[in-house]
Amino acid sequence: MKGLVGAALAFVTAPLMAQAAEPSVPVPAHANIAYAAAEPSTGRGHLLDLYLPPQTSAPVPVVIWTGGSAWMADNGKDSAGRFAAELNKHGYAVAGVSIRSSSQVKFPGQLYDIKAAIRWLRVNGARYGIDGNRIGIAGDSSGGWATAIAATTGDVPELEGNVGTTGVSSAVQAAIAFYPPTRFTDMDRWALRPCIVGPQAGMQFCHDEPDSPESMLVGCPIQQCQNKAAAADPTRYISKSDPPIMILHGESDKLVPHEQGELLYQTLNKACHESVFISLPTAGHGRWHGFLTDDKLREGATIRSTSNQGCEVKSAQLFTPTIETMIAFLDAHLKQAPAPSTELPKLGARSERGK
Repeated sequence: MKGLVGAALAFVTAPLMAQAAEPSVPVPAHANIAYAAAEPSTGRGHLLDLYLPPQTSAPVPVVIWTGGSAWMADNGKDSAGRFAAELNKHGYAVAGVSIRSSSQVKFPGQLYDIKAAIRWLRVNGARYGIDGNRIGIAGDSSGGWATAIAATTGDVPELEGNVGTTGVSSAVQAAIAFYPPTRFTDMDRWALRPCIVGPQAGMQFCHDEPDSPESMLVGCPIQQCQNKAAAADPTRYISKSDPPIMILHGESDKLVPHEQGELLYQTLNKACHESVFISLPTAGHGRWHGFLTDDKLREGATIRSTSNQGCEVKSAQLFTPTIETMIAFLDAHLKQAPAPSTELPKLGARSERGK
């Protein structure tokens, strides 16, 4: 249990402390909308908030934000305000989405939840001036994991679930994942600091332990149930029909090893998939906004990318990521691209996948 407490403090308090230093954020135009029935009845994991841009003459794209908590809280929507402050002024609606915690449901429940929110927006967005055919998703830490796995499973009907609105596609058209966990069983092996077990561990914890965030998510110690852990790995579902994905990860991340984000990019790269990887040598865990605004965190940052047009690869080069970097990525795939197909995939009719 000590490891779990340490994980909770490490994963949750660092982002919250960073948020406290941020400028004021907007309040949602519509708060606490139930995209599915509450489960449990007192839970907040099936709620979303909508932040809308200034009035426009045409429906606008929407980008989901779901914040990280090491899957220990059902409040992912609460950190969407800072994200909305940046996107609303560029003509995007933002949906802050909460999903259930690992104490409320085990995987794939969290994936079912984020997909239910996507489907709700697709069906109900028009009443709020939202274009339900142009949906992006972003998140950090465990929210980055939710972003990645939602993006790579839009064509996997076996993982749709039956939460909330059904019968429409849960595919998104663009995704931005900040420091996402991906392959849980490799996290300790890739960690910057040795895994310590016992009273001397202090605030440190091991991802392989029975009470780690990842083990709590899948419901068993991840090294003892590797099939379950593998099922929660976004990289195993990559296919040609997935949306463009941008990944940002700090090389000094002591909680989610940098290699986790790099693995996601490399798997996308090998599949010749539209993807961008921004690596920040001095950045640790948390402070997604600082990744795009703080010169200390951006020092020495690099960018590399893969295009699905001829599998063109651009090697790493020095690059200073900014808010405009994120906006340009979203514009290219949610505003400038042709209207995407959101046809519901048929069971068993899956696209070719990366390994």
